[in-house]
Amino acid sequence: MPGPPDPRDLVERARRGEQLAVARLISMVENAGPQLREVSAALSPHTGRAHVVGLTGSPGVGKSTSTSALVTELRTRGRRVGVLAVDPSSPFSGGALLGDRVRMGDHADDDGVFIRSMATRGHLGGLSWATPQALRVLDAAGCDVVLIETVGVGQSEVEIVGLADSTVVLLAPGMGDGIQAAKAGILEIGDVFVVNKADREGARRTVRELRNMLHLRTPDGAERSAGGTSIGTEPWEPPVLSTVASRSEGIGAVADALDEHLAWAEKSGERERRRRERARREIEGIGMEQVRARMERVRGGDALDTLTERVLGGELDPWAAADELLEQSG
Repeated sequence: MPGPPDPRDLVERARRGEQLAVARLISMVENAGPQLREVSAALSPHTGRAHVVGLTGSPGVGKSTSTSALVTELRTRGRRVGVLAVDPSSPFSGGALLGDRVRMGDHADDDGVFIRSMATRGHLGGLSWATPQALRVLDAAGCDVVLIETVGVGQSEVEIVGLADSTVVLLAPGMGDGIQAAKAGILEIGDVFVVNKADREGARRTVRELRNMLHLRTPDGAERSAGGTSIGTEPWEPPVLSTVASRSEGIGAVADALDEHLAWAEKSGERERRRRERARREIEGIGMEQVRARMERVRGGDALDTLTERVLGGELDPWAAADELLEQSG
């Protein structure tokens, strides 16, 4: 029986464009197997180049259609593109509920596109916990742009801004999205706003309302970047664009806006700030996952029961008991 694959060999094959190697690496990080550390170490020297674009919006605004149209546009510009489509999880299998459908089938035969559906597995924030690691795989594999399509947007689903260099917020007329955008706080995270299905009644009104809300976001309309910084350059003013993604109308303007935002972010230092914060969050997340795993191991023994009895008997206070539990879990 053959042994487990060599992560370094898989990374080299992924860098040569082998889609099977890319798929295996994403599966390894998603399943958090025993080779996860080796995979991470092999990927690290080859990351940090891709333009990471998050696409988020309420269900029904056309995220998948918009993502597919944007992939087509980027391919005409000679970009290699990776797509991570984050789906809700099955409560039974933990797998992506929408993962079995044919995602963006127009690109299935294009070697310059890699599409992966990932399950949230109960993780809040609109992203899978493994998304940052999967992003590293696509970055190392030579993708010029990585599109991350989130589950949706709402109070608990603005996490994409911590992972993306540029964030696209999709809305549609007739869905009350303008009010919902203000309630959910997504006006604060969008770098580019897109009103899709612009051939519907009310599209112009939605665009106008969005622009007004963006202008009123601060008293003087200044400081509009999601990160809140602008070093030696003018603040970024998020454009509000109209598209009909099903007919690829307006998608070129979205791609242009993303290129402009990337250029601004590099000049202003915002991209570096976001990437630094992304690394901090990833390190913190891994650390928390390790603590959780250690606590699970302790929970399977007698230590927690013993400490519980000592707290109930007045011998220990809960804080002291927690300190002792952490020491034992180490």
